[in-house]
Amino acid sequence: MGNQKSPKLLAKFLSYILGIRPDEFGLIPDKEGFIKIKDLIKAINEEEGWRHVRRAFIEEVFITISKPPVEIKGDNIRAANRENLLQMMPAVNPPNLLFTCVSEKSYPFVLEKGVFPTSHPDVILSPNKDMAERIGRRKGKSHILLNVNTMQAIDNGVFLHQSGELIYLAGFLPVGSFTGPLLPKQKPVIKKKKEADAKEKYKKQITAGTFELKIQNDDKKNEGKYKKGRESSWKRDKKRIRREKKQDWPE
Repeated sequence: MGNQKSPKLLAKFLSYILGIRPDEFGLIPDKEGFIKIKDLIKAINEEEGWRHVRRAFIEEVFITISKPPVEIKGDNIRAANRENLLQMMPAVNPPNLLFTCVSEKSYPFVLEKGVFPTSHPDVILSPNKDMAERIGRRKGKSHILLNVNTMQAIDNGVFLHQSGELIYLAGFLPVGSFTGPLLPKQKPVIKKKKEADAKEKYKKQITAGTFELKIQNDDKKNEGKYKKGRESSWKRDKKRIRREKKQDWPE
């Protein structure tokens, strides 16, 4: 609680973010100056000393300050005074190199089809690599940084807009206008598992066949013993009959 900023200090901070330089925080106001509250909170929480801020803290500004510097409409928020807010405009002299991030999951598709908007109506780019990665981290921890050749993008029909000094917007980025790392090699985990299963199955088959053969061999041995026993018994009976006949024969 001791590290939390007062509502008055938070109000001043909100006035700067929403009314002067939202681009410094990777935020893009719409035509009426509104920004989603959840996006604003994410950006504020990235700043040292402001990680405690939640929607309740922003709403507290309205309770404790007679003339709050912000306006809330549903889930959106904007500055009450927007005289110093830089408006979105067509990019006149964009830098030669811009950066943007895509999710690691979508990267194979991006390399084949290009970059399309996801959470925002436009693809968000920045001349500042750190800013591009900051925006990318908001979508998820696993992201890929792309280098965008501005001239190649424009030559391929891309129309750029500028929102402040650090944010550029594009409807899409075609293949050939950006570069990125090679696709990571996929680990053949499933293949190894299949090979292991096949080996295990083969071992079971071999073991089963050996056991069956052993039983068959044991049966043959027992059969031989039985035949041999029968033969010996018959011979003994034959000798006994001969002896009895000799005894009964008169001399």
